Amino acid sequence: MKNALPPADELVLVDRELAQLDTRRSQLLARRAWLLQVLAAPVARAAAQPAGPPAPSRPLADSTPRSAQNVLLTLGGALLTIAAVAFTLVSWGSMGIGGRAAVLVVVTSAALAAPVALLRRGLASTAEAVAALGMALMVLDAYALHRVALADTDGVGYAAVASAVLAGAWAAYGRGRLRGPLPVAVATAQLPLLLGVVAADGGPSALAWAALATAAADVAVALRATSAAVRITAGAGGLTLGGWALLTGGWLSLTSPIPAGALLLAGAAVALYVAWRVAPLAEAAAVVAGLAVIAAAGGVLRAVAPEGWTVPGYVLCAVALSAVLRSAAPRAVRRGLAGAGAGVLALGVAWALPPVVAGLLSPAARSTGVWSGAHAEPVLASYPATAPLVLLVGTAALAAVPRLWARCGALFLAWALLTSLPVSPGLPYGATLTLQLLTTAAALLVAVRPDPATRGLRAPVRGPGTAGPSAGEPVDGASAAGAPGTAAGPSDSPDAAGSGGAGAGGGAESSRPGWGPRPVPTATAPAPPREVLAWSAFACGLASALSATAAALDTRAATFAALGLLTALFAVTGFLAEGGRRAVAACAAVVTATGLAGAGTAAAELPAHLAALALLVVPALTAAVGARLRRHPVALPVELTGAVAGLLAVGLAVSRPAVLALVLALAGVVAAATAVRPERRPAASWAAAVLFLLATWVRLAVWDVTTPEAYTLPVTVPALAVGVLRRRRDPEASSWAAYGPGLAVTLVPSLFAAWTDPDWPRPLILGVASLAVTLLGARFRLQALLVLGGTVLALDGLHELAPYVVQAVGALPRWLPPALAGLLLLGVGATYEQRLRDARRLRERLGRMR
Repeated sequence: MKNALPPADELVLVDRELAQLDTRRSQLLARRAWLLQVLAAPVARAAAQPAGPPAPSRPLADSTPRSAQNVLLTLGGALLTIAAVAFTLVSWGSMGIGGRAAVLVVVTSAALAAPVALLRRGLASTAEAVAALGMALMVLDAYALHRVALADTDGVGYAAVASAVLAGAWAAYGRGRLRGPLPVAVATAQLPLLLGVVAADGGPSALAWAALATAAADVAVALRATSAAVRITAGAGGLTLGGWALLTGGWLSLTSPIPAGALLLAGAAVALYVAWRVAPLAEAAAVVAGLAVIAAAGGVLRAVAPEGWTVPGYVLCAVALSAVLRSAAPRAVRRGLAGAGAGVLALGVAWALPPVVAGLLSPAARSTGVWSGAHAEPVLASYPATAPLVLLVGTAALAAVPRLWARCGALFLAWALLTSLPVSPGLPYGATLTLQLLTTAAALLVAVRPDPATRGLRAPVRGPGTAGPSAGEPVDGASAAGAPGTAAGPSDSPDAAGSGGAGAGGGAESSRPGWGPRPVPTATAPAPPREVLAWSAFACGLASALSATAAALDTRAATFAALGLLTALFAVTGFLAEGGRRAVAACAAVVTATGLAGAGTAAAELPAHLAALALLVVPALTAAVGARLRRHPVALPVELTGAVAGLLAVGLAVSRPAVLALVLALAGVVAAATAVRPERRPAASWAAAVLFLLATWVRLAVWDVTTPEAYTLPVTVPALAVGVLRRRRDPEASSWAAYGPGLAVTLVPSLFAAWTDPDWPRPLILGVASLAVTLLGARFRLQALLVLGGTVLALDGLHELAPYVVQAVGALPRWLPPALAGLLLLGVGATYEQRLRDARRLRERLGRMR
């Protein structure tokens, strides 16, 4: 085991701990003997008591003898202290100098000497209480001495000297068996230097130095003391005063960097000493030391560097700190220093992010028209041009850390650096657009080939029977053990897992050209680090592509150049990438190609309805690409994206119904051509049918055709044909599923039209057709045909007979309709059971039909 302390110091520490254990053991043994006496006394009394009725049990005490003793002693000491204060403040002036001296000497000496005799008798608690009273009397004596003999001296200076004298006296007084004086002496020792600086009219810097010196003394006492109370008191005082000194030094470094730097470095030395000597506080103390060093060095650089270099100066100091004491410092100290540097670096990166956001989003928030040739005003033009330098330093720092989160952070910062460059230096429009396109290309390149970014990461632990490197084998030939700040072994966090490119499956995938058939994986899926890095780069590439597209809309030439280049980039990415990135890149290529086609129609000044015809080229091409790729995973996303472009074409043609019919028909042709392929047949065939039907309806509307059968029959005929084919393949299929939709599409609208048609041809034709459907249903025992045809025939006949019925009812006497209704009800009631049996038989017959 590697020790943090030298052998001599550790031996001293072990001896102190053993002494404390011996002391504690003696105390516990004494307590045990007393408890045995307490428990043995009732037993002895019970044995000596004569036989007789049992004595009533004594009520339980609600406090222990020790706690009651402590309360009594505390109250007694407090009352004596109050009496001493009242005597000093009130009765002091009525006594002469001799009486005053006698009272001071006698009372204080008695209070300080009494604990010695009390300790000899074993009355430790009483001795502690009397000793506390004696120390309080010493404070009153010091106050009285100043009021009588030294009234002309400065009060703050006298308090500094008095606190020093009292602290020394109490420290010497507590060297015996008393436990109270030493912590009180340590607490009082916090005051002399601070009060001395205040008495000397010292400024904030001198006061901070005094606090730091006192904190250093507290550290020494805390490390060497054997009493827990002394260690806690000294530690609290050192933490408070040291923190105050460092905060003051950080504030002073903004105005006086050289003196404040010395103060901060001294505080860092104290914190590092604590980190080296106290293992539980090593990491936290190292963080404090690192921040103090960064503040000191950054303050000096801030004083000599030009304006705008303040944050980069602190960031450079933070990065340089990670190399300090790398080999000599313990691991916890190294972690603390690295944590301090990482915190300052994170703040610097946050300061450098506004130009990144401006470079990414400002093209979309345009204030100029599309292709106007005017460019938006620069955003954040007054921001310091050193922001990209901070991102560069952060990229280099994170790239050196062999962890997945660090590599992802380095990738993001590199992309942010390229995105912020057009903002901070204020590049012209052409250079800005070129840089955005280059950033997109670079990000997509990393998304296609992420293996170089995974170099140095250790491979993941694989299960038995899988291919790939083992847990300790470096990825891509890079040595994981040689990277700084790493430790070999499988106990590292999962984000340190290696690249899957070294595995068998990953290598086969990366070497496979084009969109050929994918091999069956024989090992595990690609390792998470490779995928995470690739997706991170791909997301950055998509963001840059959107920003470049928005920026390119300023001029016509830039639009065509950017969209053409992005289409090529996404097509190549879809050709070379792996997994889901391939499909997303292919869809992005289709989107940019659609934008390119739309830009071409706008450049040709075509109206919207003609531009719709031009946009149909996109779904046609995607359907051809899908036919070429067949069952490849990219085929379906590409075709769906092309279908969205087809919907855009339909929306553009809405203003011209004639052209809309043509667009729908051409889209139906594309869908019908896609339906020829077996893997697309079900969905594409329905889409083609719907498109052709919509095209027909729109064309009929253009021709001012209002006859509903012209709209419904084109649906009924193919629907019935499909129903016939289905019944041939599946004789058990229901007639409602096979013929119901097709018949209802025509019969129901024709029935509504017949009820509002004053002429006779439509009702006659509808009646004949519904009669034929009913007879066919009865002949072939098809429930749907019988019910639909019979219902429509009955309603159609009722519509034709209604005028005559109304006329006949009007000619009859008024008493006749109620009489006929009564006779009908009597007949139904008399033959009720027979009617029920007839209804059941009709229902059963209908139920047996298909």
